[in-house]
Amino acid sequence: MDADRFVRRVAKPAVFVLCLLPAAWLALGIAGLVAGDPSSQAALSLGANPVEKVQDTLGIWGLRLLIATLAVTPLRVLTRSPKLHLFRRMLGLFAFFYVTAHFFWYLFVDQAFNWEQLAGDVVKRPYVTAGFSALLLLTPLAVTSTRRAMRRLGRRWQRLHRLVYPAAILACLHFWWQVKADIREPALYAGLLALLLGWRLWNRRRGPSRRGAARREGDAGEDQRTSQGRAGVHGFAEQPPAQQ
Repeated sequence: MDADRFVRRVAKPAVFVLCLLPAAWLALGIAGLVAGDPSSQAALSLGANPVEKVQDTLGIWGLRLLIATLAVTPLRVLTRSPKLHLFRRMLGLFAFFYVTAHFFWYLFVDQAFNWEQLAGDVVKRPYVTAGFSALLLLTPLAVTSTRRAMRRLGRRWQRLHRLVYPAAILACLHFWWQVKADIREPALYAGLLALLLGWRLWNRRRGPSRRGAARREGDAGEDQRTSQGRAGVHGFAEQPPAQQ
């Protein structure tokens, strides 16, 4: 089995399952509580406040996968492993899935579908404002993650998907501002994001000849050329993932 076939038939399905595991574990815990079986292992993992635990877990996994999505390009360039780009859309769409589930859990379960309360929180609480803004920025990226959208938008697609950077910053701020005491975990994610964004900035500021090579290996190149090679038009970049 060649490398391309291995990635598509083995590695990608394995990563898909791994990305789905946190949601599946939460679903088992919720099912155990609803069925009146709080002694099940999954239900016990939700702790004394399952509503808050589910909400926090969904949000943290959304942030983790968003950072993992941004890590694909540097890892691909530094390790000279072009096949890594095949995981980017999948990771990005899973990040959007968890962030969206985090929001709707907050809206339906925590706030009991009270839009007025939600609007008040968005205005009055900075961490809610940051989180909601991150979700708004990620939504058009997920909607336009298909090859058809890439072809229709052309170069505009690349510019649009750069919104992933402010979205990731806002997501880190959302987590940091929400934590009241121990900031070690949000500081870790913020540090990783700063490292990833710093690498991109350094990569852009290199000399013209090296920058050309970086672009071929970097954010804007691989997905766009892959889409052009297969569909004959425009594609690209730093996306929160979909079907590949």
